[in-house]
Amino acid sequence: MTQTSTVNLTIESYLTYDDGTDNRYELVNGAVVMVPLPTADHADKIDLLLEIFRAEIRRSNLPMKASDKVGVYIGKSSLTGKDYSRNPDVCVTSLEAWSSLKANKTTAAVLLTPPILVVEVVSTNREDDYVDKVEEYQGLGIPEYWIVDGRDKLVSVLLLDDGRYHRTEFRGGERIISRAFPLLVLTAEQVLSA
Repeated sequence: MTQTSTVNLTIESYLTYDDGTDNRYELVNGAVVMVPLPTADHADKIDLLLEIFRAEIRRSNLPMKASDKVGVYIGKSSLTGKDYSRNPDVCVTSLEAWSSLKANKTTAAVLLTPPILVVEVVSTNREDDYVDKVEEYQGLGIPEYWIVDGRDKLVSVLLLDDGRYHRTEFRGGERIISRAFPLLVLTAEQVLSA
């Protein structure tokens, strides 16, 4: 990620931030940080998961929406008091929360309430996905967080219980167990080979 602004933005100003480009940004400690375009391999994993989640939502008639174009407001840092907002690679939210986003035509699509599930595909900064975002998503109360790691060839599913994430790692032909999608039939190998 490349920091593009040192201005201390609040979540309110971030939601209407427009620099005249189509670049995507996260709000990290009050600073606007550009999120680079994913590699083709990274994008294929995102596309596969979106297709699978959307098919499962339709098949099971779940009141959910899966998107790769929505942010998640994390809150203010307890250390600095500055705002954070992340853009997960995949975000699954309730239809009710999605309807609230659609109703507001003037601001960016950033959820102000925790989504049901988020996915991060590990890229260059592994600490972001394995440390920072674990703490942020856990603190926000996101019930399920997937980390797709092509280098280590595993899919980690972190489930929130009593305010803490408990991680299960899936490799090869092991079927991924998801609380959000209990009937999902998907292996780590299928995700990693995308």
